[in-house]
Amino acid sequence: MIMVRKATWHDLNGLSLLFNQYRVFYGQPWDIDAATRFLDFRLQKADSEIFVAENAQNSLVGFVQLYPLFSSVQLRPLWLLNDLFVEETSRGQRISKALILRAKELASATGACGILLETAKSNVIGNQLYVSTGFMPNENSNYYFWSQPDQ
Repeated sequence: MIMVRKATWHDLNGLSLLFNQYRVFYGQPWDIDAATRFLDFRLQKADSEIFVAENAQNSLVGFVQLYPLFSSVQLRPLWLLNDLFVEETSRGQRISKALILRAKELASATGACGILLETAKSNVIGNQLYVSTGFMPNENSNYYFWSQPDQ
């Protein structure tokens, strides 16, 4: 049995481990201290919404993190689903779908016009997941990114 709930300060250690694994998955070096500092700051500032998936043994097995944005065109809030991760041994149990459902509930509760996300075209599983949960690729817009040089 998986329970999805809002992350609290008490989740920081377990959440940091998951977040660090997520970053490693995306090619970043293992750095649990940096992951913990980043999440600690997010929780202190309450500038993101983080939901965790907890198994029957009270272990955290996944998370989703969303950041608030605004749509000037629609004059409404908008959420950026920036991070979604389920630990490898817990995959295939519909945990990602449960986390996405919780993100959609947040969007509805806040009157948001939608949820924006990005994933690599090579992320076959992620692309299938997002389409299966109602997300549609935007064929009408280009996506651009400017990167600040490392300092």
